[in-house]
Amino acid sequence: MSLDERALEPAPPYSAARVEVLRLPGGQSTPDEVAVEEPLEIRIGGRPVAITMRTPGHDEELALGFCLSEGLEPRAAALPPDLAANAVDVDAPGFDPERLQRSFYTSSSCGVCGKGALEAVAVDAPRATSESSVDATLVAELPNLLRAAQPAFASTGGLHATGLFDARGALLCVREDVGRHNAMDKVIGWAYRGGLLPLRDSILCVSGRLSFELVQKAAVAGCPILVAVGAPSSLAVDLARDRGITLCGFVRAGGLNVYTEPWRIVRG
Repeated sequence: MSLDERALEPAPPYSAARVEVLRLPGGQSTPDEVAVEEPLEIRIGGRPVAITMRTPGHDEELALGFCLSEGLEPRAAALPPDLAANAVDVDAPGFDPERLQRSFYTSSSCGVCGKGALEAVAVDAPRATSESSVDATLVAELPNLLRAAQPAFASTGGLHATGLFDARGALLCVREDVGRHNAMDKVIGWAYRGGLLPLRDSILCVSGRLSFELVQKAAVAGCPILVAVGAPSSLAVDLARDRGITLCGFVRAGGLNVYTEPWRIVRG
């Protein structure tokens, strides 16, 4: 498998910032690069509905992916008419402000912080019925392919990533962000803009652990296989089983754990 160069993009220019760091035990002060984290206000029809802490870049994709994951039906996203910094306006004609029973505040560490109950984050997503299957050796290689396509991580060491692969292991899109849920929203937003949803014959791969929300987003996007370098939570496993998603964790060093729907993973 070779990395699909068409899917690679340079890191957004504002994804990293230079700072001075004291390196011990040597005691030298040298420049270093850290990941940028700034708020993004997501508006619908000019009304603020969410604030998420994110790494700048691909903000329209992030807004679209966020809205899709919240069960909304966006049509497009763009800079707001007032050109306010760190803001995106989403066109969602069917949006009903009265259905908002909480403030959509998320953070870079946990996209479901502040939601009081599981029912508050449940999004109606069809059960995955795709009969696609992939070879276990291909799945085991996906995190390495994803890592090789992370330019901002290479310079900062502080960003999560989500990669979208086809069934042959070709990389279609990769996005980075300080928030793992933001990285996936950006990929889903990219796929939505390209008319690729639902992702029936695709694989999503994430650079960290598997939370409930990441499985929820994969379910909304219609993706049948979700792969991660890290561990899943119990709620992530429960939701993947309920939605028919194949969940693979601890994918590293040629091995992997398959927690749900193992029939999609073919052993050589």
